[in-house]
Amino acid sequence: MEKNISRRAFIKRAFGAILAVSGISFGSRYYCHEIEPKWLDIATISISNPLIPKGFNGLRIVQFSDTHLGFQFQLSDLEYVTRKINALNPDVIFFTGDLMDEPNQYRFQKEIIPVMKQLQAPLGKFCIYGNHDHGGYGSEIYSSIMQKADFQVLRNSNANISLLNGESIYVAGIDDPMLGHYDFESTLKDIPKKTYTILLSHAPDLADTSTKYEIHLQLSGHSHGGQVQIPFAGALITPPFAEKYKEGTFEIGKLKLHVNRGLGTTRLPYRFLSRPEITVYELHSL
Repeated sequence: MEKNISRRAFIKRAFGAILAVSGISFGSRYYCHEIEPKWLDIATISISNPLIPKGFNGLRIVQFSDTHLGFQFQLSDLEYVTRKINALNPDVIFFTGDLMDEPNQYRFQKEIIPVMKQLQAPLGKFCIYGNHDHGGYGSEIYSSIMQKADFQVLRNSNANISLLNGESIYVAGIDDPMLGHYDFESTLKDIPKKTYTILLSHAPDLADTSTKYEIHLQLSGHSHGGQVQIPFAGALITPPFAEKYKEGTFEIGKLKLHVNRGLGTTRLPYRFLSRPEITVYELHSL
């Protein structure tokens, strides 16, 4: 038979339990705020398609997204990411939107330019708008910063990535559907048929429309992978246009979609089971 415990022992045990729970709570908060948001994941994905020209075999594309400068992610973090990306020896760099959390409130706009300018990619640097890039009267601010940092801003437009031997692929960038004005027809205008085409769309859920066009790979961000995920339940919050495709790689008909979890945070300065991500794509001709 279990012995009755004294009032003093009971209080001691209860106090110990409270301390233990408090310690776990503090530790979890510290992990979500200080550890995981800085625990960078570099994912490598192999992309094979018969339309990829032979000269592009082994070409390396690096995608980064959703820095949200000024909320939790700071210039020092961007400098670190820049070094990481350059160490990956990319041929092409894509930024898929949401540079600053509140563009018109961010005090260090000019300081972003020399940092982003350090990114090196011999075949070009390309970017698109995210919803935060339009928000806070930020459309012109974002465009100016990125152009001065040697990025080509694609807004319902496309560009040719070509080799000296004349082989080429296309990259198209569509405007953000939340605060911009997206237009698939303008985005894909004059791209030759049977040409390998990559679409940059901040919003991943546009993939269901992308499948109706000659688009072979869509690269997106926006979701932050839910930013905070609950075990067995999934993402705590997902924004509009990132409710269906939250993170990872999907095959949707003939379209391959990858949703990058981004680097920064917004609304809540936490990440849990959703590490910040840089994605490397290696192209292979079949």
